[in-house]
Amino acid sequence: MRVSLLVLLALLALACPVPVRAAASLHAMLPHSVRQAGVVVVGTDATHPPIEFRSGANDNLQGMDIDLARALGRKLGVRVRFVDAPFDTLIPGLEDKRFDIVMSAMRVTPERLRHIDVLDYFLTWNSILVGSGNPEHVRDAADLCGKQISMERRISQRAEIVRASLTCIIEHRGAIEVLATQTEANAFDLLRKGRSVAHIADFPVAAYDARESHGAFEVVGRRFGIVPYGIGVRRDATPLLHALRLALRAVIADGEYAKILRTWRVSAGALTTADIEGDVRAR
Repeated sequence: MRVSLLVLLALLALACPVPVRAAASLHAMLPHSVRQAGVVVVGTDATHPPIEFRSGANDNLQGMDIDLARALGRKLGVRVRFVDAPFDTLIPGLEDKRFDIVMSAMRVTPERLRHIDVLDYFLTWNSILVGSGNPEHVRDAADLCGKQISMERRISQRAEIVRASLTCIIEHRGAIEVLATQTEANAFDLLRKGRSVAHIADFPVAAYDARESHGAFEVVGRRFGIVPYGIGVRRDATPLLHALRLALRAVIADGEYAKILRTWRVSAGALTTADIEGDVRAR
């Protein structure tokens, strides 16, 4: 029995250093300032359930991005601290070094790539939320001609809606009138109050709103405008970007990524790897 126990301990000793070395390797890739602080500061706008939002008696941060950021922190060997700020201030705050990264249901766009580096971590698309039974018979954006729709202000100029509206005008069917609000909740409230016939939102948010409405609203039509969500990193923080990429790949490989997405019922947007947007690999 004593020999068997010694053999087992020896085997465990051989097995344990592998993940320890892997974690140490990722930690060593981090910028000195992050290693010294022992924390990655994440800028987020917690108004997009189930991606990031506040809930409960203590108004705690919750959501897919919150859980995923913490998982990345564990792989990197650092704590994660969140700063909740309006979405429009996140990229300026990142550039001013208020945050180390931005993780906030942020769609990857050419404009954003001109300012920051981005690591893809999830796929999203536009979904259409309407009243139960779909009284306006909406199947896609073309069915919104001449109608009022509601959207959060930061997505009100998305190319798909603009193109659909232009087509509506050319076909003499009336432009799509966008009622843009400061927050996602306010945009959904316009649909709830009957001021819009449809609400356009990222698929996780639209699906969440439909579930929480207990049958009053439903998601209809085909998905459109498929794009990644990205983790934003400053241009001068390339080592952090590459460390995050390897950490995300590790979280995907060990199954924690899939578990987090299942928890928040957003598995349809899962990626199988982590890619950096743009040509930053040579930096």
